[in-house]
Amino acid sequence: MLPKRERHAAIRRLVKARPIGSQGDLVTYLSDLGFEVTQATVSRDIAELGLAKVMRGDHSIYVLPESIALPRPASDERLRRILADIPVTVGRSGLILVLNGQPGTANVIAQAIEESTLDGYVGTVAGDNTLIVLFPDEPTLAGWLDRFDALNTAAQAALLTEAPVP
Repeated sequence: MLPKRERHAAIRRLVKARPIGSQGDLVTYLSDLGFEVTQATVSRDIAELGLAKVMRGDHSIYVLPESIALPRPASDERLRRILADIPVTVGRSGLILVLNGQPGTANVIAQAIEESTLDGYVGTVAGDNTLIVLFPDEPTLAGWLDRFDALNTAAQAALLTEAPVP
């Protein structure tokens, strides 16, 4: 029986070379290469290698973890654009900030906050037009609120300086 290290290398080559949609397919391809494996072994190999199953066209295939797109680096640009389009008011209750926007916008604002460089908060919870942002302590909340207010003010100022569309 060939060593696990060689089997893992073969699996990585196979997944890179062709679309593999099932563990059974992988067992067959490995068998063709001289590896005697069961579906259970392949299942463990998939987990150990961190393979993920993703949609490609109308079917799903296994891919290597490094081929999955990494999350975009944190940026405030999307949040600035949203704040320029959606008026947001901020209230407070203890260590919770309550952000209110227009109907249907809370999830969009929450996602933009989570993608931004604003950090230190514990989490966000979004309803329809209301979003709450939870904080672990007063200094973190105060610093976050100062940064959020600066982003919101900058977004509104940019909106006022844009030339009107003819």
